Amino acid sequence: MQAVGERAHQSLAGNFQQHTIIGRGRPLGCCLAHVTSPVRFCVGAQNVGKGRRLQSGASPGRTKRQGMATETLTADAVLARTADPAPVLIAGPTASGKSALALRIAERHGGVIVNADALQVFSDWRLLTARPSAADEAALPHALYGHVPGDTPYSVGRWLADLDPHLAHPRPIIVGGTGLYFAALTEGLAEIPPIPASVRETATRRIAEEGHAALLNELDRATAARIDHANPARVQRAWEVLTATGRPLADWQAQTGPARLPRGAAHAFVVQTDREALLSRISRRFDLMLDAGLLEEARSNLPNYSQDRPSSKAIGATELLAHLQGAMTLDEARERIVIATRQYAKRQRTWFRARMGTWNSVTL
Repeated sequence: MQAVGERAHQSLAGNFQQHTIIGRGRPLGCCLAHVTSPVRFCVGAQNVGKGRRLQSGASPGRTKRQGMATETLTADAVLARTADPAPVLIAGPTASGKSALALRIAERHGGVIVNADALQVFSDWRLLTARPSAADEAALPHALYGHVPGDTPYSVGRWLADLDPHLAHPRPIIVGGTGLYFAALTEGLAEIPPIPASVRETATRRIAEEGHAALLNELDRATAARIDHANPARVQRAWEVLTATGRPLADWQAQTGPARLPRGAAHAFVVQTDREALLSRISRRFDLMLDAGLLEEARSNLPNYSQDRPSSKAIGATELLAHLQGAMTLDEARERIVIATRQYAKRQRTWFRARMGTWNSVTL
């Protein structure tokens, strides 16, 4: 499996045009973002790191974002501000180029790149989940990528526990697209008891038979108002908590514990990408994955595939394996995967706008 990933990413690097970030000459690699102009950052004037206020950079110009004055900075100006050992947080939608930014910071200043993507933790889908290449992982320290077997459940609570040792070291660069992970890290996490396997099995069966809307209809109003209705995993989690504990998820979240890393103790960036450019990147990235051996990766996962397997929640897993089993053409699978990925990116962008208004905006 690792050989597939290594060969795939080498092929991706070879086929993708060598677009660079501020003339560094480095291909964007696993994120496959198409950058046609220098990366620029919009940095708000809120406190970051150890009480320091970000100062204006070399590039003039101010914009308005959610009522906050921001300044447009070059990548080098932002790199200068991440030179101290404070943690760095980088959130962004899929295919936005956030992984390349994390690599750039690690190359310049050092620090371990730590995954904050709920599906990149699994070991069995390197290409499909756009995990860093084996070459990048060997060149710079990475953590929490592919460290969980695909059949093992993984939660935000376990992610926080796995992350804890890295917070004790200088400049962890925490990058990913799972907003819930960042919220739990910077705002705290409710200590909800473990969900019994029988409850989880019931929820999974009902979603397969009735759809996740049936579970959504049984939630309390407060919980339903705060979760993503289009995300079956979030609906299932809320239903499981209510069923297993007798208390709504919203009640548990109201008793959230202290944050492991308060927002003001880190440099926090959220990547903002033009919508049309992002849609184009998503389509192009999937085609490059196919060229790089994605079907081979899917074929290697076919013997152990199950819809109940945690790693099978990766967008495209079901469609690719259905194609391999003759249930749909590759064109049909591609269309469905690209549409689902675009829908996911839209939900990510909406979530980041709603929850990360005080984070520094990065435009790639």
